[in-house]
Amino acid sequence: MSKMIATVAGCTALVVVVGTFAVTQLATPPDCGVATGGDIGGPFTLVSETGATVTDIDIIKEPTLVYFGYTFCPDVCPLDSARNAAAIDILAEHGISATPVFISIDPQRDTVDIVRDYADNFHPKMIGLTGTPEQVSAASKAYRTFFKKEDGDPEYYLVQHSTSTYLMLPDIGFTTYFGRSDSPEYIAEVAACIVTG
Repeated sequence: MSKMIATVAGCTALVVVVGTFAVTQLATPPDCGVATGGDIGGPFTLVSETGATVTDIDIIKEPTLVYFGYTFCPDVCPLDSARNAAAIDILAEHGISATPVFISIDPQRDTVDIVRDYADNFHPKMIGLTGTPEQVSAASKAYRTFFKKEDGDPEYYLVQHSTSTYLMLPDIGFTTYFGRSDSPEYIAEVAACIVTG
């Protein structure tokens, strides 16, 4: 009788172990209501708001919202940056630490000091990045973003650019993106779903 109990107990333990492995290792990613994956993002080398040369590994250390814009942008960039900052605060309220990142696509005007002041105005955790035109162009290509300086005044020119925000995770990379119409609440909800699985 004790042999039978031991055999049943052993089989039960094996089923539990195999079942746990299947659930944790073979399960599909959660359906968070968004399309995920894709060949977006990758290595970059830029200059941080402290003046240090940094890479994507230095910057993406936790869930990160990456946005490409420029500080002279009259409307879109400030609105998107404020929205991304609000999403970071909502995530923090739910116990999820995340970082907002602003990458300038206007290195001609956006010096280290200007990018630092801009980022600090939106959120204490926001990281402002700039770099040489070549560094910025390489980062933009990695993220499949678009930007083009408009002709006109050499000092007060505008820059056309894409406006997506990318959710990046360390060791994983790109998970999804958000558009202009997405609210901070929606961004936080989707990000939390992806991060917590």
